[in-house]
Formats: sequence, structure tokens, C-alpha cells
Amino acid sequence: MTAKPVVLIPRKLAPAVLERANATYDVIVNEDDHVFSREELIAACQNVDAVLPCHSEHFSADVIQALPARLKIIANHSVGVDHVDLTAAKARGIVVTNTPDVLSDATAEIAILCMLGAARRGSEGDRMVRDGRWNFWSPAFMVGRQVTGRRFGVVGMGRVGQVTAERARGFGMEIHYHNRTRLTAEQEKGAIFHESLESLLAVSDVLSLHCPTTPDTIGIINERTLAMLPERAILVNTARGALVDEAALVQALKSGQLFAAGLDVFRTEPGGNPELSVLDNVFMLPHIGSATFETRDAMGFRALDNLDAFFGGSTPLDRLV
Repeated sequence: MTAKPVVLIPRKLAPAVLERANATYDVIVNEDDHVFSREELIAACQNVDAVLPCHSEHFSADVIQALPARLKIIANHSVGVDHVDLTAAKARGIVVTNTPDVLSDATAEIAILCMLGAARRGSEGDRMVRDGRWNFWSPAFMVGRQVTGRRFGVVGMGRVGQVTAERARGFGMEIHYHNRTRLTAEQEKGAIFHESLESLLAVSDVLSLHCPTTPDTIGIINERTLAMLPERAILVNTARGALVDEAALVQALKSGQLFAAGLDVFRTEPGGNPELSVLDNVFMLPHIGSATFETRDAMGFRALDNLDAFFGGSTPLDRLV
């Protein structure tokens, strides 16, 4: 009888995902669900054939160098792979996959929630009611920005960006976007393409970030680019915290240059940014863009599909290297 491949699952995934994994593989699960330290991660990988990590597990070049020759695939339970050094993995002959497509709807929903929460002062109003401070009303009370008919700018018109744009169209918003390559007319659905980020910023009443973290996009939203947005614009980030210079964002929010921000991601996770937390004009969530029952199952199943293909002798659908 052929032994099952041994798969390390460093975080506790959805029950249905673990049930399927156990039916096919010899699974090692991190039962208490804590984030492995570098040393713990290396140690846990020593006697496995594959690992199915989340974005909380960081496979830097030095970690990858310490992995055993036996480990042949990192099947990520995420779309973003900025936590994996792809160059180092490729050099070691380790296959890396991700889980695109299955979380686009859930993340787009969170982007729209962040937009509306920021525009209509959701966090501020929630705290006021909860704290018992809602004891008056006037026509000037809690006035926010209406998004209907505004210009919605998308940075990164990939799967999530396109679905988010479709949701924004439901508010009668005019869609503008900047992408490395222009979409087809069928994909654009009337959206207006901007060859440069600077051109997009100038017309974005709401700017929504959906691009991956790369050396070219780290800090793409900074003091210079924030100043290019229309006065009292709204920034939405459901992609990665590293895209934004948070010190510059704090200043833009304090000065009123930006009306508000809706953020699901931060440079420091978990935890966020204390300077942003004290501002009333920031609507914040704890990186829950894909956190629905349906999507968590789908992400886990997609990662297992990639493992099944690999160990079945086929090329995984979502192979990156």
C-alpha cells in the first residue's frame, strides 16, 4: 500500500476542508491555531511533502533554504503570495500555487462595505450609538458623502477589481481604472482606461486598491499620490497594507485633504495602526475580505485541488512557479 503524502496545514481551516484533506493525505494540523514563529515553521516542515499555508506563514528566502528536499509544493490558501519568496522557491524546485477566482465576490463585498462605511461615517456613528452619545439631531448632524454618480477609480483591474467595479456600477458610479495591461472592451464594460496612475488619481472620487504587492507597488499611495486625488476623496484598500504609506495617509485624513478611508488591510497585521484607529474618518476591518463560510470552503478546496493535481502527476491549475 502506497503511503499518503504528508501535508502540513499550519492554520486551522474550515471543517469541510480538513475533512477532505484527511481523506486524501496524512495531515498534520496546528491544533491551537497560533502563528508559527520562523523556527516553528521550519521545524514543522521537516518531515512533510507539502504545506498548505495561509498568508500568516512567511516563506522568506532563508526559510525556504531551510526546507527539506522532500517538500515539493507550497499550496497557498490565499490569492496574494507576497508572503512567499517566489524566486527562492523556484531555485529550490518548489512549486507554489494560490487560490484565485474563489474569493472575488467576498472581497468585492468588503470593498463596497469599506467605501460606504467611510463615505457615510459608519464607524463614527456606530461608536456614538454604542457609547450612549446620540442625544441630538439637526440637518447638519453626521453629514457624509454620497457615492451615487461619483467616479470610482480602480488600481489593479484583475478578478477582484472587475467584480468590485461591477458592484460600484450598481450605485451609478462611473468606472475608471489603471492596470498593467488594458482589458478587452468586453471586460471593460464601459470602464475608462488610464495608462498612468497619475491620470487615474485625478478623476477618482473614490479610489479602490486591488493590485498585488510587488517592488513596484509598495507605497504606491503616498504623500505625492494622495495629493493628486480630488479634494475630499475616499481611499479604499482591501488588497495589502504595504501599498499605502500610512503616515502620509494619517496626515491626509487629519488635514481634510481626504474625506475618509475604508481599510481592511494594514502594514502591521494583526494589530493595525494606532494613529489611524483614533481618527473618526476611518472605517476599519480586521482583514476579513474573504471571511465568509462559502469562500473559506472554496479557498481550501481550491488549494486541495492544486495538491491533488500535483500529486496526481499533473500541473496544478494555479501554479505560479
